[in-house]
Amino acid sequence: MQLGMIGLGKMGGNMRERIRRAGHEVIGYDLAPDVRDVDTLEELVSGLSAPRTVWVMVPAGKPTRETVSQLGELLEPGDLVIDGGNSHFKDDALHDAELAEKGIGYVDCGVSGGIWGLENGYGLMCGGRPEHVEQAMPIFDALRPEGPREEGFVHAGDVGAGHYAKMVHNGIEYGLMHAYAEGFELLTAKEIVKDVKGCFQAWSRGTVVRSWLLDLLVKALEETPGLEGVSEYTTDSGEGRWTVQEAIENAVPMPVISAALFARFNSRQENSPAMQAVAALRGQFGGHDVKMLDDQLAEGQKEVHDFARAKQDAGQARPGDANADSAG
Repeated sequence: MQLGMIGLGKMGGNMRERIRRAGHEVIGYDLAPDVRDVDTLEELVSGLSAPRTVWVMVPAGKPTRETVSQLGELLEPGDLVIDGGNSHFKDDALHDAELAEKGIGYVDCGVSGGIWGLENGYGLMCGGRPEHVEQAMPIFDALRPEGPREEGFVHAGDVGAGHYAKMVHNGIEYGLMHAYAEGFELLTAKEIVKDVKGCFQAWSRGTVVRSWLLDLLVKALEETPGLEGVSEYTTDSGEGRWTVQEAIENAVPMPVISAALFARFNSRQENSPAMQAVAALRGQFGGHDVKMLDDQLAEGQKEVHDFARAKQDAGQARPGDANADSAG
């Protein structure tokens, strides 16, 4: 099968390679000349035989919207567009309606696997009409892990369901990561514990908390014992926020994922607005904007409150972390 792939970054580039290894032809386009196979979207489309399938793997929001609109002008009835980025599920209905007017199919596909997906395969969550999902099934089978299809792929439902499932997946990921992180901090705080990394490694088989995330934490502690030099400043891609917003709209209690999201906000602050109020009562007040990631935020949206002071740490060991040297 032929596939056009737009966006050849860390994920897209590896996905192109995995699909090729499965025997399919992939024509890739990227803004970076050194990684692309063709120089324009027009060349990409002209190099594919009808019915064409084009996978969009660019940043969510405006870049994806513009790319889908361009493809709507270049593709023909019977062709198919797959959005494999981290788009908001509400955008999928707009993309689908825009392309449907021209007889072009649309599938949204949440993709999980990160930089390890090239060798291990990717978890795929699709939304769309059954005939469109079936049209791209050879590509989905090439990308997913080996083994039963249902253990690495799901047609989750209607248009938008794939990105909705990926949003919930990432929200769960926030909670899991933070639970491991809190366990790490408590282990490092107790002087009688001499091998923190060994504790996590001992949990990697036979225990109910084993997971790939746990394996990755062990790997991180092997590479950077005690996590010395690692700043606690943590960004978020936006999907955790969307998950919490959906929980509010649907009246679903979500204390763990919400707490994990707010902990990320806290990691970017030296002192929070609430603590500034406490300080003001002691006769102290002040603060300035924190570092912003404008390309990941809605216009005018702040990562944290304006009066939160910017994080100044450079990843120094925490006070009381007596085991930094022995953790590895």
